[in-house]
Amino acid sequence: MTEEIKQNLDNPRLLEKMYRENKPAFKREFNLIYQDIQQHQIAQVWNERLNFETEEISWGTQNELIFVIVSSLIAGLIAKIPAFTGITESFFYPRNLAFVVFPLLAAYFIRKQQMQPKRLISILATFLIATIYINFLPKDSDSDTLILACIHLPLFLWAILGYTFVGGRLKNVEKRLDFLRYNGDLAVMTAIILIAGIILTMLTLGLFLLIDVSIEEFYFEYVVVFGLAASPIVGTYLVQQNPELVNKVSPVIARVFTPLVLVTLVVYLLAIVSTGEDPYNDREFLLIFNLLLIGVMAIILFSIAEKSKQKESKIGTFLLLALSVVTVIINGIALSAIVFRISEWGITPNRLAVLGGNILILINLLIVTFNLFKALKNKNEIYGVEKSIATFLPIYSLWTVIVVFVFPILFSFK
Repeated sequence: MTEEIKQNLDNPRLLEKMYRENKPAFKREFNLIYQDIQQHQIAQVWNERLNFETEEISWGTQNELIFVIVSSLIAGLIAKIPAFTGITESFFYPRNLAFVVFPLLAAYFIRKQQMQPKRLISILATFLIATIYINFLPKDSDSDTLILACIHLPLFLWAILGYTFVGGRLKNVEKRLDFLRYNGDLAVMTAIILIAGIILTMLTLGLFLLIDVSIEEFYFEYVVVFGLAASPIVGTYLVQQNPELVNKVSPVIARVFTPLVLVTLVVYLLAIVSTGEDPYNDREFLLIFNLLLIGVMAIILFSIAEKSKQKESKIGTFLLLALSVVTVIINGIALSAIVFRISEWGITPNRLAVLGGNILILINLLIVTFNLFKALKNKNEIYGVEKSIATFLPIYSLWTVIVVFVFPILFSFK
């Protein structure tokens, strides 16, 4: 994109088209080359347009606000379906909690991108099929495949959200990375909204308590539930309308957590050796080990996605490389433990699901580590790291499809 910007500084129409197709990527690439083209008057105009900072928050158009409000209300109503229909909460929430938010977030990006009818129909059909499928699985609370399907379904719906975010353009690496950045920014914004909501809840309950009016049951049943359901939708709207709100916070979080997590993991591995604990015979320990692995992998992916926003020093790349190496070691231990348990006690849906997930993560980590090593020598090689992450996202999505839709049939719904 940088070369396209340089070559088309005298073509305002094409520059505007490039900007509207991918605003975050355009701004990032433009800022990287601005020093080289700042003598051009058109470049100066674009620099002011892209980087002019204002203290005012953009609330978008009236129609956009109405859409967000209506979507938030719908999300709250979906979350309250058990109260309105008599469906038991133990049946509804494990299967349908992801449908509270993901379809409405997808609707937001479908509306924003004015998606083609064919793609729109395919997305709606996917959500409908997933809804019918998960709710018609056998009602066996002890079924491992049911539990796995309920756990992986949100990941599958997250993949569908990613498809809507990139506008169906699956080959667009930049858009995939922008989706990762969006998730990081959304996490920050949603956390801020929830913290504000907690403060408001404490204040409201305290005020009514002073006048001996009990509103706790109503407040938690409706206000809190609707607020929780609405927070990702409102967070998405704020992030998309005002990217500058958190675009300086997310990189700071990524930079701070990378060395902290690295130190924590090293100390943790040493503690495992000194205490004699191992994941080979302790199922709960293996579970925690894998959750740790997934969390660290998410931090690595998010850090690299944030890292690509601007030029970085070699120290940042080295820390990410070290974190990746340590995570590969953790993944190797977890993978060997899974293989050991399968060889000792046979294949089960849980073991096969964890095995497949760990293999994919290990392959991705090895590719990322290799590309980070190359980037340590040549900063331009950071693109290879980004591409390796973006390339693997559909593979993870395919694995969630297998676990959700194939495993129950493969293992006879046991």
